[in-house]
Amino acid sequence: MYGRALAAVGAALLLCAPGGQATGKSPGWAIAAVDQGSRRVLVLQSAEELMPYQGPDRLPVWWSWSADREPELADLRPARSWTDPDEAKSRVRQGRRHLIATASGGLAVVVDTATRRVRWAADLGAAANPHSIELLPDGNVAVAASTGGWVRLYAASQGPRAARYADHPLPGAHGVQWDERTGLLWALGEDALVALRVGGTPAEPALTPVRRVPLPDRGGHDLAPVLAEPGRFWVSTLRHLYRYDPAADTFAPVRLADPAAERDVKSIGDEPFTGRLLTVAPDHQGSCDWCTSVITLHRPEGVRVLRGARLYKARWWSAL
Repeated sequence: MYGRALAAVGAALLLCAPGGQATGKSPGWAIAAVDQGSRRVLVLQSAEELMPYQGPDRLPVWWSWSADREPELADLRPARSWTDPDEAKSRVRQGRRHLIATASGGLAVVVDTATRRVRWAADLGAAANPHSIELLPDGNVAVAASTGGWVRLYAASQGPRAARYADHPLPGAHGVQWDERTGLLWALGEDALVALRVGGTPAEPALTPVRRVPLPDRGGHDLAPVLAEPGRFWVSTLRHLYRYDPAADTFAPVRLADPAAERDVKSIGDEPFTGRLLTVAPDHQGSCDWCTSVITLHRPEGVRVLRGARLYKARWWSAL
């Protein structure tokens, strides 16, 4: 099964370019970073190219997006709703790559990267503090809101401003992830990981909780797939990193070369061909206490300082 998974990932690398076209760049995956300073999602060069990059005055960006520059989002007032973007993922559906993103100011959005057309968007309000997003195979969109304390599944397949949703309460909801293998929507809260069964119809979705797993410690923050081991998840909390296996219902601690790097991780992910991990954690050095200018790579170790950036998360620009 591991071999088949990597074969599928290898085929998907043809979609490495943001617009979904084959690229002549490094065979490694690019990196998508959420920069709250410039209010942009930045797609950076692959790790192999990023690590030796020495230009201090220019970020190695080869694609970017900001709600501030999209007239079709004017009705959602991005000057407010796009404040502090906090999530960016790549999802490929029906052969097309999409950027899915949220901001603490309230915006949740799905963008076709080739055309830059907004496929769906909603202003969920700053009081909700949207923190993560997922695009389901049927085109509907799940959003986790930390202050709102909920996970919602929007009928986004029905139109660019579709507002109908199903919801499930989850205190401190920070992460949401679709598991294609089981057909379950997983969501991470303050002290629990929950699995939700999606029912109803695309136009009228429903969510049914089927599993609740207490976290080993509090402060759940990031939930991401272990790409080298399909069906498992990376989980970050305030103090630790874990690899969760739903089949065994176990949390295995993730040990990094520097134990301090395991704390307060805002995002984590693996590149399956190399096994390299990518993490972002705040450095508590600037005016943004939850941001950093550093992308950290593990196994092998390395850091890249993006001068002037206020990064919140960074993820492999994968072809899920």
